[in-house]
Amino acid sequence: MDNFDWKIISALQLDGRLTNQEIGEKVGLSASQCSRRRTALEEAGIIQGYSARVNGQAIGLQVLAYVHINLHSHDPKSMQRFQQIIDGEAAIQEVHMVSGEADYLLKIIASNLEQLADFISHTLLASEVISHVKSFVVLKKLKQISQLPTRPL
Repeated sequence: MDNFDWKIISALQLDGRLTNQEIGEKVGLSASQCSRRRTALEEAGIIQGYSARVNGQAIGLQVLAYVHINLHSHDPKSMQRFQQIIDGEAAIQEVHMVSGEADYLLKIIASNLEQLADFISHTLLASEVISHVKSFVVLKKLKQISQLPTRPL
């Protein structure tokens, strides 16, 4: 990747709807050069797709929580069952295997605290593979960006 690729990525992260002509004007390349570079970045898996950022609160999703999960066992059957749980629940926005006290960190969104409590009680704690759940409700969001740094740190 060269400086132009980084500039293209930076421009698209700010506005994924930019045309190749508009990107070219921003980065100093022709529209056809931008098109070829964008296609190459997509084919390489660097650009994984395009989507709209939706304000969850504006559509009634008022509660965001992070949940630590520990499993009883890490045998293949337990891991498969846990994967089924997380794959089947739209409320679970992200799942990360982490180091430290928890096995996994889940990002969960819900309409209200009652819905979150119900989800934790009836889905997570009710599962035979999950041994421990510890939740952290977000009180106030101080920063949120979706753009990755356009230069490695």
